[in-house]
Amino acid sequence: MSINAYKPHLLVLPEDDANRQIADGFVLDSNCNYRAIHVLRVAGGWLKVVDVFKSDYLQPMRQFPERRIVLLMDFDDKPEDRKSFVEREIPEDLKNRVFVLGVRSEPENLKKTTDKNYEAIGTALAKDCAENKQDFWMHELLKHNEPELKRLIENVRPFLFN
Repeated sequence: MSINAYKPHLLVLPEDDANRQIADGFVLDSNCNYRAIHVLRVAGGWLKVVDVFKSDYLQPMRQFPERRIVLLMDFDDKPEDRKSFVEREIPEDLKNRVFVLGVRSEPENLKKTTDKNYEAIGTALAKDCAENKQDFWMHELLKHNEPELKRLIENVRPFLFN
């Protein structure tokens, strides 16, 4: 089932297949309103996430004011630099509806340290969001997302979680 672009919804633009699987696991959580979230095709690199966002989603974001988007990428152990770069590419009028999240290094490292597959990681992250907790989000490879996560949860919780 597709989302209704005129109602509040969330798109997720993943960098690579590992991030896509995490996003898919998030959607699979029983608390998540799967009618209000859509995982997009893999961009193929963190710079490609930015390029695809700018070329394919800037205008539709303006056309559909209920749309939000998560740019889901690896931070390759440079979370501050990468996030700053990406944020500079987001137009001012859309900043409150665009969220930049990802693993501090790479999803493969998170998978190893948690002993969970990617979908299980995504489900654990969704469970935290649904229950307004940050247990799994406080993992060493994810806790740098805390300010952005708070902003995201405040913005999407009313329509994304039952």
